[in-house]
Amino acid sequence: MNIKLTPRLLLSAYSQGIFPMADDDGEILWFAPDPRAIFDLDHFHVPNNLAKLYRQKPFELRVDQAFAQVIDACADRHEGTWISDEIREAYIELNRIGFAHSVETWRDGELVGGLYGVAIGGVFCGESMFHRETNASKIALVYLVERMRERGFQLLDTQFTTDHLKQFNCLEIPRDEYQKRLARALEAQCAFVD
Repeated sequence: MNIKLTPRLLLSAYSQGIFPMADDDGEILWFAPDPRAIFDLDHFHVPNNLAKLYRQKPFELRVDQAFAQVIDACADRHEGTWISDEIREAYIELNRIGFAHSVETWRDGELVGGLYGVAIGGVFCGESMFHRETNASKIALVYLVERMRERGFQLLDTQFTTDHLKQFNCLEIPRDEYQKRLARALEAQCAFVD
């Protein structure tokens, strides 16, 4: 039996280090990986070529201007997606009440890349990213980390390690260490948007 994904349930789950994903049938499954993948904001690595590109400002960067479009683009994958209609609607509601956010890259008025996740206290739980132009999602990630540092965030949860994230110095830590970092970060009073 599926339990309805309400904002209260999602925020409670994230606060305990648990997150949902849908299977191919749309059933909601819950995860708390061990080890857990994170970025240590003090050791986030931007490859030289990307750092140079970022300084050139090839894209317009926006926050929460097209949240539904970002989640739809993240779900539009050839190999299938864990973002079911129920997950989509639940995260759009989380965005509406101020806990889910998108970082977007735009060029000439078109959304070309971005990411979304959930912000609670001083933690940002990254959910998914997409790109329609080379480096568009990477630029969004660099901007996300910059924004988090400026606003006093302490933890960027990426859930799982991927080859794509390894270039930025993504770390895997044991679940118990993650839980300790999460508890500290949740105590912080940080605002992702004003």
